[in-house]
Amino acid sequence: MARFSADEAAAVAAIQQVINEWGDELDQNSGLKIATADVLTQDCRYFVGGEWREGLAATAKFYSERWDRLQAAGGAPVMRHVHGNYRVSFTAADHAKVGFLLLFFAKVGEPPFVGYCDPLAVADVRMECRREADGHWRIASFDSGQIFQRG
Repeated sequence: MARFSADEAAAVAAIQQVINEWGDELDQNSGLKIATADVLTQDCRYFVGGEWREGLAATAKFYSERWDRLQAAGGAPVMRHVHGNYRVSFTAADHAKVGFLLLFFAKVGEPPFVGYCDPLAVADVRMECRREADGHWRIASFDSGQIFQRG
């Protein structure tokens, strides 16, 4: 059973919120505003597109280039990231490891979508979050492994 101090419980809520804001940025803007969303550290390590991106600028560049590729191929999909089963462990007062389950939907077109749309993927996500000098928690590391994928 997880036992947290009052300070740790408040930190867990802040960490969960920044992760939800990260998912919302991806859903609402396809990651195009990730550099200004204030959810990632400047020195974040971010595994996406099959490789590690080092730093916020490299991560933002990935999403910009991805947008261009998707538009050229017929349009960027509407996405929804659904998170659950958060597990937080503190390695220091200002550093936490976070695991959670991600259910990911994506479909090209205009919502609302009518008819069946199964998830694109289910993934185990591993993040590290850090409370920075301004007191805000941000994502310092992102990695995931898909355990189910739509064919």
